[in-house]
Amino acid sequence: MPSPAVIEQFPHAHAARSELLLEGVSLECIRNDAVLFSGVSFALAPGEILHVSGPNGSGKTSLLRILCGLGLPERGEVRWRGAEIRSVFVDFVSRVQYVGHSDGISLDLTCAENLEFACALAAADPGRPLGEALDEAGLGHCSSVSARRLSAGQRRRLALARLLLIPADCWLLDEPFTALDPDGHALVNGFVRRHAAGGGTAVISSHEPVEAGGVPIRELVL
Repeated sequence: MPSPAVIEQFPHAHAARSELLLEGVSLECIRNDAVLFSGVSFALAPGEILHVSGPNGSGKTSLLRILCGLGLPERGEVRWRGAEIRSVFVDFVSRVQYVGHSDGISLDLTCAENLEFACALAAADPGRPLGEALDEAGLGHCSSVSARRLSAGQRRRLALARLLLIPADCWLLDEPFTALDPDGHALVNGFVRRHAAGGGTAVISSHEPVEAGGVPIRELVL
């Protein structure tokens, strides 16, 4: 049996539920008859970030998949604006962006085509030129380049560029720093800082520290 998850006390532990965006309540995850984690609870208000860390196999990816509705907990529930996510699933998935451990891009499409497809799949109006998002992600020179020709770090940047185009209140990011150089790390931290400053929230699974300026960052260790 693994050690219980450790989470720092939130200053708004008794905040009205209407003030919260995303909550995990006594979550438990079992894989192959082994308990990965249990009793995991947290509550995030607008502008707050949760950094999830822990050794390989502790359940970080499983937790994020549960939070975005791709998996079910053995016990407990995930709440969105106070309601269990299955009861408000259409609204929930329209307000959440998940970037998984896999980049989720098509190698047969160009960078611009990948972003166009992502926006179409989310039925989202990007509200800004795709080129601007590529520029901001450091891929402005790769707009018409096949994703197959990109390095691992560039593919990660392309996956993260979706965050700039598809509106969402909550970001769920699984190891967003993977394959990125120091400039890429700074880029991700800048994205997160701006998202939180605009009232968004994020759950970030990473072995790396999250550095987002003065943004409140909670720590969850699995």
